[in-house]
Amino acid sequence: MVSIGSGAKRKVTDVKLSRYACYLVVQNGDPTKPVIASGQTYFAIQTRRQELADNAAFQQLKEDEKRLFLRNELREHNKILVDTAQKAGIEATYDFAAFQNHGYKGLYGGLDAKGIHQRKGLKRNQKILDHMGSSELAANLFRATQTEDKIRRDKIKGKTKANQTHFNVGKKVRETIKDLGGTMPEDLPKVEKSADTLRKELNKLSAEGEENE
Repeated sequence: MVSIGSGAKRKVTDVKLSRYACYLVVQNGDPTKPVIASGQTYFAIQTRRQELADNAAFQQLKEDEKRLFLRNELREHNKILVDTAQKAGIEATYDFAAFQNHGYKGLYGGLDAKGIHQRKGLKRNQKILDHMGSSELAANLFRATQTEDKIRRDKIKGKTKANQTHFNVGKKVRETIKDLGGTMPEDLPKVEKSADTLRKELNKLSAEGEENE
């Protein structure tokens, strides 16, 4: 019951509006009325807040996609690098491990794979490449591709020369990062979610999206 003047009252019906209905009423109402002005301010703030949240989620999605792309590219180029290194005279497994460490040492300021693992605070079963962000993966991809290209182009033979070439290329990539004012790779934070976990999650989302179409 509401008062309508002279002490009289009249029964009125309350209407419960959905959020979207409230939005439409407020956006099309008279902003000179305090309740409408407050409502418009509220929805403006909430809209902007959602935009920022969506943008953050989108940026994260872009980073995740870049990580997966670069990780896959690095995996494939490492296979090519193995083949090229073998042709240069690096055949035993322990020799190739030493060869890889020379590249890491050049790029990471003297740290080998074990040193990088410790510096990043990774667990024993975690692979360093699977917990790198896109910038760090890109630096390692560049190291791998340029080393493979130089060994093949210069027809380098022998373990010593191949190792030194990998170290020199890694060091040159490091110097380029420094010249550009970038963060040294060993100082970049590890990514908690592994590339394999991320791949499974994105594949699941993709499958669910296809089911909903």
